[in-house]
Amino acid sequence: MHPSEDPIACSGFSRRTFFRVAAGASALASLPLLTESRLAHAARPHFADPNIGIHIDANENPMGPSEAARKAMDDIIPRGGRYLFTMEEELAEIFAKQNGLDPESVIPFAGSTEPLHYTVLAFTGKNKPLVVGDPGYEAPMWAAQVSGAPIFKVPLADPSGAAMHDVKAMLAAASNPGVIYICNPNNPTGTITPRANLEYLVANVPKGTVVLIDEAYIHLSDAQPSLDFVKEGKNVVVLRTFSKLYGMAGIRMGFAVGRPELLEKIASFSGQNSLPITAVVAAKASLLDADLVPTRKKIIADIRTDTIAWLKSQGYACTPSESNCFMLDVKRPGKEVQAALAKKEMFVGRIWPAWPNQVRITVGTKDEMMAFRKAFTEVMSSSTAGLTPPPLPRRLAVHPHTHLA
Repeated sequence: MHPSEDPIACSGFSRRTFFRVAAGASALASLPLLTESRLAHAARPHFADPNIGIHIDANENPMGPSEAARKAMDDIIPRGGRYLFTMEEELAEIFAKQNGLDPESVIPFAGSTEPLHYTVLAFTGKNKPLVVGDPGYEAPMWAAQVSGAPIFKVPLADPSGAAMHDVKAMLAAASNPGVIYICNPNNPTGTITPRANLEYLVANVPKGTVVLIDEAYIHLSDAQPSLDFVKEGKNVVVLRTFSKLYGMAGIRMGFAVGRPELLEKIASFSGQNSLPITAVVAAKASLLDADLVPTRKKIIADIRTDTIAWLKSQGYACTPSESNCFMLDVKRPGKEVQAALAKKEMFVGRIWPAWPNQVRITVGTKDEMMAFRKAFTEVMSSSTAGLTPPPLPRRLAVHPHTHLA
């Protein structure tokens, strides 16, 4: 096709922007976009007031946005009456340049939840299953329910040790998967799936299968990122977010990274909404702050290491996390311990059915984790038998996103 005959080229949009505003969102206007915050909130007894007590249940970063990001948001507020689309393009180009990517391989989204759901919707269906690790982040499974895709949950390998994704078992789970989802580091365990295992997975997936690698927590670990799979043209989509290390969970900014033809299918679900300019400038300021990642990574790692060491000294096993969360084996039903801690206004993460005696702990501030030690000691020195969080109303139990949608 001659360039002048290309309707996208003639529109004044870049191809990436065109895909973002492509039609197709109206049919999915009611699609539940299940985020970590919604899942955590739905698990809190009585929908606990976030302003009361200590919340180490949603993998949030209590440090919040960096000073540079806060200033950038303050400075842009007077221009809040404008649609500043070009800033989205600039943000994608900065990220692409920093990582040696083609800018056409990067699309900004309001967090990584949207592209996660859209990837599952785009590439799964009744004959194209979703394959996930167990325990793992639940959001892809909600999207698969919308697409009608079968869901195959594969237990993590070495659950008492490395607790990594069992990539060979995931490959064997379905003959024609639409998407194989890997969260690395994994949520809720905080554990790493080694690079060699990911290479094996990418090299051996059936033709047409998309490997969706969620790197929401990658900045907190020493794991090698997976962006090079995109550079090599593999059938891989990588997700990034500013919610975790960058402390922007409530501000919402992230990226989907993949070959342009994969992104085209993903973005066809995303509608025509522009991104908040406050989020865009905060993300840009965060990317340009060279000290932010190593500084925060060390702060969180030090608190995590100290907390896990203390728990082990008390006789409790934890997953070998490289993230801002870990799983704690409480050696009794996890829901009982969760409920008992909630009575002390100490809110810890939810329980996964595959590991019923474990609870997820988010790494908070040093003071928060010291308070957790005190509350945990008190709870574990008493009986928790029969304690359970109050049941959710049926509507919320079935669709825990609805009260926040």
